[in-house]
Amino acid sequence: MSTPRIKVAVAGEDQYLLTELQPRNGNVVQITPRKTAAGDVHEKQPFLPATEPVRLTPAWEDTNLPNDELNFKGVTMEQADLEMNPPKDRWNLVYLTLLLHGIGTLMPWNMFITPKSYFSEYKLGNATSPEGDFNYGGEFLAYISFAAQVPNLLFNWLNVFVQVGGSVTTRVVFSILVMVFIFVMTVVLAMLDSSEWPGTFFWVTMCSVVVLNMGSGIYQNTVFGMGAKLPAKYTGAIVLGSNISGTFTAIISFISLLMAPNIRTAAIYYFITALLVLLACFDTYFALPLNRFYRYHELMSQKELQQKKRENTGATPRTPFFAVFKKCWPQCINVFMVFFVTLALFPTVQSDIKRSDPNFFVEDRFYDSILCYLTFNICAMIGSCMSTWARWPGPRLLTVAVWLRVLFIPLFVICNYLPQGQERVFPVIITNDWAYWALGILMGLSSGHFSSLAMMYCPKNVEPQNQSIAGMLGGAFLVTGIFSGILFSMAVTWFVTNVRWNIPWDF
Repeated sequence: MSTPRIKVAVAGEDQYLLTELQPRNGNVVQITPRKTAAGDVHEKQPFLPATEPVRLTPAWEDTNLPNDELNFKGVTMEQADLEMNPPKDRWNLVYLTLLLHGIGTLMPWNMFITPKSYFSEYKLGNATSPEGDFNYGGEFLAYISFAAQVPNLLFNWLNVFVQVGGSVTTRVVFSILVMVFIFVMTVVLAMLDSSEWPGTFFWVTMCSVVVLNMGSGIYQNTVFGMGAKLPAKYTGAIVLGSNISGTFTAIISFISLLMAPNIRTAAIYYFITALLVLLACFDTYFALPLNRFYRYHELMSQKELQQKKRENTGATPRTPFFAVFKKCWPQCINVFMVFFVTLALFPTVQSDIKRSDPNFFVEDRFYDSILCYLTFNICAMIGSCMSTWARWPGPRLLTVAVWLRVLFIPLFVICNYLPQGQERVFPVIITNDWAYWALGILMGLSSGHFSSLAMMYCPKNVEPQNQSIAGMLGGAFLVTGIFSGILFSMAVTWFVTNVRWNIPWDF
């Protein structure tokens, strides 16, 4: 016996509730609405609203289920498959991609502070302003810190509330392209002989760093927002990448100095490497949406947002910035304090700590490269890796550990810190190079480990739909800690050059 076929004819887009169908003429039933004299279409049964689809629900199921569950409204087959079969991060591709973007977020900062000899000695040397009251080389590191961190700070915070540039893709692409352009200009400046115009070179470099860090601020904040939608270890991957960025930069600087015939060629190779890294970040960003694991978590984030929208009767819910901050502020403060202490000492203070023992195995010309830049960055990278394997201390004990790091500031002050171009009057107490190196190792390990933990804990204290905002708040506090630490490093320099204290003993 063949299955009966039902043919329904309705007028326009009106829909009718069909309750009884009596087959006629064999297998075909034709239903035509009855018209009145006025031409209107009527039916004995009340019609359903045009926005409500016909629901063919089996008799044994609840007919009061919401439309999204009965009809998969707005859900593609791929999305349904992702929800029913949550994918894994195969070969850790998403993890490695965010690791690379973490390297890219701090690349602009590290690339300009690491080659101190190139800027302060080779390009600027002892050049002074025409009036003779401004030493370009001696003031370079202090000015580059402000030129980098002020726009980075402003645009990080602005991006939290306004999200400059529109969509995530626009923000990431625009910011990377700006950074690529500035590094191309920096390579060109390295090729030119600027000995006749050191002042112009100084201020052009400062302006380029300002523009560079505007893009970097937007990029860094957006990347932390992306990582916050994923499991906690992916935020840790970004922090790990930022620490690898310093290690990578220090190693490239060291290799460039060893392999290149002169410091000018070394600088060209050095800045070209930054270009290659940023272009890799540009390419891998467009590969992320192709990954099923990333799409799954993006879908979950969108569903949470749509749920909130429905709860708000169709209106887009206002982002509860203050409510989010109330839930994650302890970890935001932890992030701030970790980077405040770190940047109060590194690189301004540490790069000017000189060798105390003339027989120490590291030569003077490599002393700051190895004991300052390489030691800190490698240890910070190891510390970040440790946070992936061991999530200790927990959120509460982390606050205690972070505040104990403040002790590093007085300990580094009493090392053999000799500010460039200034006379130290405060006594040097720690004259053992091995003791200073041990302090550097501890500070680097704790900086990488605690900063990763704080950034991982931060978005997990809020609802899933607000994790991106929490991640961006954490990123903004990170940059605020960096900026505040740089400001405080000036107070450290003032202290050792103005405060006298006679101590008859040393270590």
